[in-house]
Amino acid sequence: MSDQILAQEKPANSERTLAMPQPPVIHATFVIEKRYAKPVARVFAAFSDPAKKRRWYAEREGNTVDKFEMDFRPGGSETLAYRMGANTPFPGALISNQEVFQDIVENQRVVTASAMAFEGRRFSASLLTFEFLAVDGGTVLVCTHQGAFFEGADGPERREKGWQDLLARLEKEGLR
Repeated sequence: MSDQILAQEKPANSERTLAMPQPPVIHATFVIEKRYAKPVARVFAAFSDPAKKRRWYAEREGNTVDKFEMDFRPGGSETLAYRMGANTPFPGALISNQEVFQDIVENQRVVTASAMAFEGRRFSASLLTFEFLAVDGGTVLVCTHQGAFFEGADGPERREKGWQDLLARLEKEGLR
């Protein structure tokens, strides 16, 4: 009887839908370690202070920031929306990133869950962990990125390069 009910509830095009290939998802993890000649509290502040984070994380030459908001607390969120610049592959295209802070331990770690979209179409979801380790002469920042990249996504290699560039910008813009 239950098979008969299920058969009756199936939409007319269900066989065609089941035969269609599903978009691929690529799962990848990478770890970047970067040393800064600043104390842990100063490096952590570049993540926790909205004005400092905006400077190194959101503002990039040629791009226009439409929105940057940050509520730095466990359960709080961060929103970044920007338009790609004229010298990019997609001039004027909207890139957005929505994050939720999962865990924050002052001067020790920040964990976020995020999703990125291109022109409103989600293309990846990530879990990021930033660990702040005190060492002689400064801080070692360990960035662990665990991502799921959907069809049409930038992919793990480009994302890792993006984070390498951002962490270099942190040194140049966020710690001054």
